[in-house]
Amino acid sequence: MALALCEQRLILPRCIAVVERPDASTCDTLAPMSIFSLFIRAKARAFLSLSAIFLLAACASNQTRTLPTVVVLPPPVVIPVPKIRIGIALGGGAVKGFAHIGVIKMLEANGFQPEFVAGTSAGSVVGALYASGMNAFQMQQTAFELDESAIRDISLFSGGLVKGQKLQDYVNKMVANKPIERMKKPFAIVATQLETGQRTVFRRGNTGQAVRASSSIPGVFEPVTIGRYHYVDGGIVSPVPVDAARQLGADIVIAVDISNKANGKNPDGMLGIINQSITIMGQKLGAQELARADVVIRPRVSEIGPADFEQRNQAILEGEKAALAAIPQIRARMAQLQKTKMTEQARLSKPIPKKPVIVCEQPSQFEKMFGKQPDCSAIE
Repeated sequence: MALALCEQRLILPRCIAVVERPDASTCDTLAPMSIFSLFIRAKARAFLSLSAIFLLAACASNQTRTLPTVVVLPPPVVIPVPKIRIGIALGGGAVKGFAHIGVIKMLEANGFQPEFVAGTSAGSVVGALYASGMNAFQMQQTAFELDESAIRDISLFSGGLVKGQKLQDYVNKMVANKPIERMKKPFAIVATQLETGQRTVFRRGNTGQAVRASSSIPGVFEPVTIGRYHYVDGGIVSPVPVDAARQLGADIVIAVDISNKANGKNPDGMLGIINQSITIMGQKLGAQELARADVVIRPRVSEIGPADFEQRNQAILEGEKAALAAIPQIRARMAQLQKTKMTEQARLSKPIPKKPVIVCEQPSQFEKMFGKQPDCSAIE
């Protein structure tokens, strides 16, 4: 008789047959059972091998790989150098106004191109030519060719005063009859309203007429009628039109002061007396306005008479000298303003800090079996 003995294992029990008496029938029975047992063993081993392979693969897939840290830097913020727009304020001073041409010549020669122009009295004449598109050399040529009789018309019916119509016509001819608002550079002309004494800034209308009004020295020129009001020399209220240049949009205002100063000397001639009287009246106002300029250029033209056309070349030369001496100051002021503007632009372009984003890495199923929690971190 055969007994079955079984050994308990993890997968399948191992069973063998024990024979008490070996005989032919028993041997015939044992042989098939041994073959079946071997077949079962092979199947069990194959199953265990496959299970081990799958388990190792699962463990390998749950291992965390350590990757090199890549630091991505934000692109640098490029702040363009801001453009500084220059305005020029040309003051009054009769024939001394030729010095304005020398100043503009040196500014252009050193790379400074005024974009805004404001003029009073003689400064309005030069300013009109410059705003119309002439450069300094063209204006200088025009000054050399100017005949005094082309701009002076004595009116016997007004007590020998200069009427000013010739000056108006001359200016309009030089600017090709363009009105103020159609000039190549924004242009402002300052005059004094006779009825109220208020400062009037012309930004539109007949260029020659506005220049004539701004240049009408009381006692020398007839007042100019425009609309319902009469206008005289702008130097009474604004000897150097700094504020008008700033109002045009200038970042930096370069003022050119050619006015007389009360120096204790008795001026020569009637025109000199009137001119100095106007200067004294506007001296305090002029000082306050000049204080609002970024750079003040003062050509040495005090020895040139207000009607001395023969000294026009000397006036231009003195303007060149004074402007050349002021170039370092202009450069320093422009650099200072550019630095201020760039600092302000950098402040405005600074990005607003964002709230950090919380990112969590979830554990695998295998790690959850051991109680591992999600790994969370904040990303800026």
